[in-house]
Amino acid sequence: MSDKAKTGIELRPAGVTETDATAAAALAICESLLLALNDRNVLPEREIIGILRDAAATHSNDPGDDGQTELHDSVAALINRIIDGGNSVRRG
Repeated sequence: MSDKAKTGIELRPAGVTETDATAAAALAICESLLLALNDRNVLPEREIIGILRDAAATHSNDPGDDGQTELHDSVAALINRIIDGGNSVRRG
């Protein structure tokens, strides 16, 4: 059932899949949580970077048994770009 059928409102523009929207929402929520944990001195930057590196390694080391090797490679590359760009931790 589409968003419009459920609510009467089109929540996604044409061409944006539910998977795209879900992935973007998950990334935004996780980034906000990591920033909040760092801002409130719950986790230091090095721990947050460690979490991101672990997540990237999990995808990089995926054996491909699920037939989604390209997806795992893309996820690992994105996480590594986030680390390199400093997007998930306010570095100062």
